Amino acid sequence: MMRSASLVAVIVMVMALSLAGLATAQASAPAANPQAAAGQPSGRAPVQAKTQEEYQAYQAAVGNAQNPPAMEKAADDFAAKFPTSDLRVLLYRAAMHSYQTTADSAKMLDMGQKVLTIDKDDPEALIGVAEVLEEQTSPTDLDRDQRMTQAVTYAQHALETLDTDLAVPAGSPPERVEAYKKYLRATALTIIGTIQYKREQYPDAEGNLRKAIDADTANPDAVVILRLALALDQQKKYPEALQQAKRAVELTQDSTDVGKMARNERDRLVVVTGGNNTPVSPAPPTAGSQAPAPPAH
Repeated sequence: MMRSASLVAVIVMVMALSLAGLATAQASAPAANPQAAAGQPSGRAPVQAKTQEEYQAYQAAVGNAQNPPAMEKAADDFAAKFPTSDLRVLLYRAAMHSYQTTADSAKMLDMGQKVLTIDKDDPEALIGVAEVLEEQTSPTDLDRDQRMTQAVTYAQHALETLDTDLAVPAGSPPERVEAYKKYLRATALTIIGTIQYKREQYPDAEGNLRKAIDADTANPDAVVILRLALALDQQKKYPEALQQAKRAVELTQDSTDVGKMARNERDRLVVVTGGNNTPVSPAPPTAGSQAPAPPAH
């Protein structure tokens, strides 16, 4: 989830656990000058414990981060004992990411909503909930439009709060925070672009998918690039679509689902363009034909 599974494993969990670890190191010592001590571009004071007891309880709870049910229980127990603690957000976010690694979307949604109950502006939770809504809504769901609209609203709000409300413990390396913010920004834009594609709003989808790719150039994602190729294809921008499809092919193995889809799209576009980037008129669509579905996250 959150773009490709490999990026989730490498970036999301690493960031979640590393930031949680930094929190344990900083939580027991409130800063005399919180904004200066933060040393971060997130715009909010560092998240810290108020007492030694709270700090110790947090340390014990975050040690369950690699066991989703245990992490959830630890977060619930901590929240019950310290109902006003700012560290609740970090623990429920750790639980959300923990469930994410096991592809448990329902529990991930639950944890994200618990974060938003505490902090409605938390960009990580907004993005996590938005992506679950986007992925887990089928075309036959009666509330499909409502869920898709809610997902877009959450993703857009995350973009608005990313620079001001990302809860980062004091002492977090600024370069790591910035890298993670790029990842989150790209993910939010991907969610919006994907929903616009599903709604056949292809020019809008193209714009946001391009922004998603540009937002995190150090980590090109084949899924997002293939979606961009499909959005361009639907607008009959065949040479540009072919370029993106070729790029998606370069980033994938032909044995993977995304790799197979990328190669199919590339091969189709080679035929449509005549193989020389000069578009030709495609055959008229057959009755009942549908736009190709964007690949799953």
